[in-house]
Amino acid sequence: MPLIAVDGPAASGKGTIARALGRHFGVPHLDTGALYRVVALSALRSGLDLSDGAGVGAKAAALDLSLLEDAELRGAQTGEAASLVSALPEVRSALLAFQKAFAAQPGGAVLDGRDIGTVIAPEAAAKLFVTAAAETRARRRFLELTAAGRDVSEERVLADILARDARDMGRADAPLRQAADADLLDTSELDIAAAVRKAVELVSSQLGRVS
Repeated sequence: MPLIAVDGPAASGKGTIARALGRHFGVPHLDTGALYRVVALSALRSGLDLSDGAGVGAKAAALDLSLLEDAELRGAQTGEAASLVSALPEVRSALLAFQKAFAAQPGGAVLDGRDIGTVIAPEAAAKLFVTAAAETRARRRFLELTAAGRDVSEERVLADILARDARDMGRADAPLRQAADADLLDTSELDIAAAVRKAVELVSSQLGRVS
């Protein structure tokens, strides 16, 4: 069964696509970004300085997976904090084994994040790098937040997206980048159904080349 790596920036659609790929190919899916949100939420509730590598790294080492069901996990504050703590080498190191173990399960898997195809699972049989124009991603996130009752401006959401991109691509440890052997999927002009169809097509083609 296949190991599939899906990377890309915030609000590109990679999570939705990865979940759909898991259903299509019959393999479990891991949203690795959720792990960083768990660490961030735990750190916030403990009052930790989010730049405290040792302190936040300890939270990552004692990963509280019960927080995956917490209502605050998908909140904007948690997302911003997750972007900050994900730049800490201590956090990335602590979560590395968990992610690699998930990727190595014998039945195959699909993981999405920002360093799956480059660091977590460079051996993946299929790799996608999902992206979209920053303005498109900001619009999607804005609609998502306002639908949830949040009072935000699209300009602020765009600024946050650009800041997160800069952190993700500029960090020294496992920066966001397209793996050399990953297919690029730009979802700027695609709705969800079309993006999923294209993703299945690209992954099936990659798997066909290695079978």
